[in-house]
Amino acid sequence: MTSLAHHSFVKMNGLGNEIVIFDLRGQAGAISSEEARKAAALPGLRYDQLIALHSARRGDCEAYLSIYNRDGSQTGACGNGMRCVAEVLFRETGKRAIVLETLAGMIECRSAAPLQWTVDMGRPRFGWRDIPLSRQIEDSRALPLRITPGGPTALQSPSAVSMGNPHAIFWVDDVDDHDLASIGPTVENDALFPERANVSLAQICARDHLRVRTWERGAGLTRACGSAACASAVAAVRLGRADRDVRVTLPGGDLMIAWRTADEHVLMTGPVEYEYQGTFDPALLVRASTS
Repeated sequence: MTSLAHHSFVKMNGLGNEIVIFDLRGQAGAISSEEARKAAALPGLRYDQLIALHSARRGDCEAYLSIYNRDGSQTGACGNGMRCVAEVLFRETGKRAIVLETLAGMIECRSAAPLQWTVDMGRPRFGWRDIPLSRQIEDSRALPLRITPGGPTALQSPSAVSMGNPHAIFWVDDVDDHDLASIGPTVENDALFPERANVSLAQICARDHLRVRTWERGAGLTRACGSAACASAVAAVRLGRADRDVRVTLPGGDLMIAWRTADEHVLMTGPVEYEYQGTFDPALLVRASTS
């Protein structure tokens, strides 16, 4: 029997980024990539990321998180998911400051308002090994990559940033002028990105406002990607095209991003929404595995 069977979950979203939260604290079990992939195929349970809560490994943390994409692959960071988990733990503990441990490191979340959280996403990384890239490229502000997707212009020279996961950001005049559903898989799986990449189209509207659309590695098109909003904001600052405090408009709504000068940490503030609670049915999981 899978570790998911008979266990309850919470379905939430952050600006339309669909999140399923599964509580394994106090248990020895873990979710396999195959189980996460099966769960994504269940009727009515579409998600972008599935997040498993495990018992904290450190005394200053509320939980250790395993984060799975829709295709079963694991990722180190999910900004929208962190806000959702923080809200779940706030309702459980009453704490308005929550510290979580992930593959990307320690992440602190603070309540900003009812159903609003600020997440400290840590320091962005720009070195070619840190992103990572498959070969040495000194300036990650503009990678030597060009694609011709059939839009109004070729896409080229994306910026690369790691926010605990790799991001490639193409700068365009209008994010709606390009077929991201076609562009995304091509760039995600380009040989330049050994761990694949999240692929964004970013548009500078003003020095304090960006528009961003994202193809998430392992999940596809999404209405919101918090780490992509952070990566795009940071990349825009590095190019001298934006200020350190910006509003990032995603298909699902707005996130406020601040790249702090004191410690170079990136802060992301945005809303969360509860949808429903449910229980994984083992019969459905078996059916999903054979369909």
